[in-house]
Order: sequence, then structure tokens, then C-alpha cells
Amino acid sequence: MRVRPLFVIISTLSLFLAVVLIYPSPPVVPSKSSDSTSAKSDIWSVQRIVEWRPCKWWLQSHLTPLPAKSNGYIRVDCYGGLNQMRRDFCDGVGIARLLNATLVLPKFEVAAYWNESSGFSDVFDADYLITQMNGFVNVVKELPPEISSKEPHRVDCSKRKGQFDYIESVLPFLLKYHYVSITPAVSQRRDRYPKYAKAALCQACYRALKLTGSLEKKANKLLEAIPKPFLSLHLRFEPDMVAYSQCQYSGLSPTSMKALEAARGDDRKPWTGEAARIWRNRGKCPLTPNETAFILKALSIPTNTNIYLAAGDGLMEIEGLTSIYSNVVTKSALLSGEDFETMHGNTKAALDYCVSINSDSYMATYFGNMDKMVAAMRAFKGLYKTLFLSRRAFAEFTSRGLEGKPLMEALWKAHEDDFIKGRGSALSDCFCEFKL
Repeated sequence: MRVRPLFVIISTLSLFLAVVLIYPSPPVVPSKSSDSTSAKSDIWSVQRIVEWRPCKWWLQSHLTPLPAKSNGYIRVDCYGGLNQMRRDFCDGVGIARLLNATLVLPKFEVAAYWNESSGFSDVFDADYLITQMNGFVNVVKELPPEISSKEPHRVDCSKRKGQFDYIESVLPFLLKYHYVSITPAVSQRRDRYPKYAKAALCQACYRALKLTGSLEKKANKLLEAIPKPFLSLHLRFEPDMVAYSQCQYSGLSPTSMKALEAARGDDRKPWTGEAARIWRNRGKCPLTPNETAFILKALSIPTNTNIYLAAGDGLMEIEGLTSIYSNVVTKSALLSGEDFETMHGNTKAALDYCVSINSDSYMATYFGNMDKMVAAMRAFKGLYKTLFLSRRAFAEFTSRGLEGKPLMEALWKAHEDDFIKGRGSALSDCFCEFKL
């Protein structure tokens, strides 16, 4: 009689063990709640899969010797803002090497609009440039006496596109006149350059252009004054920028509307109806400061972040940013009145550029000349906390009716993909993609 209970106990234990072996309990997984939160504390915590670094063929290649005799002199005429002129000058260096020409220091052609009177040597160290370009291309400050009295033969390449070729279109004039001035083509075909011409362009853009001693000193003073760590934010919402975009905005203040109407004139009227919607969804409309603040929050950038505002004069609706991100500083506030008031557009832009390439992180609401130059130089220095806020993603998501948390989640995903893949991190002419 006592054997039966023992048999039942043994049978029950056997059945229990069989169930455990057939249906094992799930493995214990560490909680991801705290790790996940810290891993995604902001967009910079996302693991990238790509980095852009200077190509080895540029940094380590043996230079093709310069020919013994130059074909003549080339001056690059640069127009627009500082970084547009910097881009044109870098292109001009590559063109000069391509055509075996001696490069004359460029001429900065600036309209009254830019409130500018400074020349190349007022911004960049000419002696440093000449030294750094040794072996890449010959650069001179002045022309020889037999040429200096002449005006260069003007060759405007700026509107040329497609199969435009400098050897075919510029070299004959260089050989005939021995002194030409050019404005580089907007659409370059650098893929057709020999590597020695590409290397000259890369060397000029990322190693040879250095601010003058006085500007560098002012830039260092500005860097020291900015609370650390800090994000440099290149925000574009000036009246001329918005007018040029031909975009419609609702809810702007009367002051902003008045400035915008003055900038629009008669030939920059905004799109209306379906055309306006399509235009905005293509990412053509500058982000407002308020929209910028919303995206920063979506990317988990803390609202107490120190932000240096890299921007021109006359930003509209800036309260839309500063009402949310209160630790925003500007160069006009950090520099003494005398230091700031004596500066022109180019020298102010030079300070923004210098601060941005040395910031802990950099974000831009546009993808213009400054942004491309800053991103590339940051990649050159090994600084990869760089991101371009997507106007297109913001427009597409809001046009679908997304708002609040769903909009924030969608914006996070869009920018996460951009950061992971290194979108826009550097210009491909001088940089190569490295998988991580």
C-alpha cells in the first residue's frame, strides 16, 4: 500500500522533467530598457556603418612632376559668398594644374548685397597657400612686368554644362593670350581630370587654405568663449533665402512678412496651390527656426544643449528656436562690439566656418556651399558628428498629417538612416568611403 504513493511521486517527477526538456523555458534576456534609452539618448549614439576619409591616392601618392614650362597665367574670378568663392577657387586650382598654368591669386567679385569689400588676402594666408601648393601647382602673388599691365582674356565657363572640357575650350586662349581669367563651370566633370589635377584641387581645399593670422586669432577667441561642449547649427531663414525659395509660410510675424515681401520684389512670387505642395515636398523650402527646434527634439538633442548659431545677419523668427533651446549664442554676442562691427560678410562667414569645423557636433538646415565645405573638413579632421536636417522628410511627413510623437518617430528614423550611411559627409572628389 505504501509503494503506490511513491510510484505516483516518481511518475509525477518524471513527467515534469519530460515537459521541461521538451519545452525549455526561454533564455533570460537582459532588460534593454535602460541600455536602449542610453544608446539612443541622441542621434549621435547611433552606430554608423560608413565613414568618409581622405583618399590614399591624394595623401600618399607620388606627385607627377610639374612641367618645366608653364603655358601661361590663370586668375580665378570668384563670385558670391565666401564658401561659394572658396569652391570656385578650389576648382580653379584643379583647372590650372590640368592646363599646366601658373595660378595668380584669385579676384573676389562681390556684389553690394554681400556688404563686402575684402579680397582674398584679407581672409586667407597667401604665403601659406603658396608653400602648401608647392609641387601641386605654381601660385604667384603678382604677374611679371610684361604681363601685369594687361587685362586678362576673359573666359566665362560658369554656364557650361555636360561635356564641357577645359582643355578644348580654355587652353587655346591660354596659349594665345598667356593670361586668362575664368569663372569655373557650375557643373564640373572632375571625373575626367587626371589624378594630379584632382590632387591639386584636394590639396588646395583641405590643406592650403588657412585664415590670416588676425582672423585666426579672432576665431580662437570666439571658440574659447563658447560654452563646451557645443553644437554648431547652420540655420538659414533669412528674408532673401526664403524669397529665393519661392515658398509659402503661414504664421510669420508682421516684421518677418514685411522683410520677406521686400526681398521678394516682383520676380520671386511664391508658388501657390498644387505647385506649392509639390515644391515643398521636394525639400525646396527652408526650415523655420521652430521646425528646426522640433527636429532637434525629435533627434533627442537635449534642450539645454549649448548651441552656436552659425548664421548670417537678419534671421527671421529666431524666437521659434530660442524659446525651446535657451542656450544659444552668436558671434555678435560673444565678440566685442568693435571686433564685430569692423567685420564684413566674408570675414564673418570665415569665423562661422572655423567654429563649425571645430565644434563637438554640427547640424545644418541646408546643403549649401558652407555645409559641404564644413562637412568635408570635419571628415578630414575625423569629426563625424555631422548631420543635415532633411527638409524633404519634414515636408513629406507633415503633408501626410503626421504630428506629435508619430512625426518625431518618423523624423528620427529618416535621420538615423542618413547618419548611419554618412549621407553628405564629404565631397566624393577627395574622399573615399570606408565601411566600418
